[in-house]
Amino acid sequence: MPKTKEQKKEALKSIQDKLNDSKSVVFSSDNGLGVKTAEDLRKELKKVGGEYLVVKKTLLKKVLAEMEGSDQINDLSGSVALSFSYDDEVAAASVLNKFSKGNETLSIGGGILENKLILPEMVKRLATLPSKEELLSKVVGSLQAPISGMVNVLHGNLRNLVGVLSAIKDNKPTE
Repeated sequence: MPKTKEQKKEALKSIQDKLNDSKSVVFSSDNGLGVKTAEDLRKELKKVGGEYLVVKKTLLKKVLAEMEGSDQINDLSGSVALSFSYDDEVAAASVLNKFSKGNETLSIGGGILENKLILPEMVKRLATLPSKEELLSKVVGSLQAPISGMVNVLHGNLRNLVGVLSAIKDNKPTE
């Protein structure tokens, strides 16, 4: 049964809201993707704070009409799947990249990052970046290294001073 204009407007608003709430979106073609595989993909995306939604190209074109380069959606065959990443910019891209290596039917067709459309090659490069938590831990480690080095140097000087004083005491003749 065809959708009414009101239902289509509701769907457009829902997609627009999800695009506004997400940090990044990856477009993919799910032509020939099995139900079991799609469910596995949904579960993986949910684990990393994402969502998987299949939409018609015509609806997506209407939502992205103002964005420059929205014609890249024409390259995808069949309906278009949107993978939203709400917490981490690289989460959806890495999950989809991993799934596309195991399934030839899933092809990545670009995405949105910081409200700008990006090419499929950029999505694949984005997928190779470490997650936000990994990057933060590396920054903390980098900041902590000089501080702990300074503590060791100061502690070493104190230890050397105690050693020198102890040697002086031991070598001092008793009266």
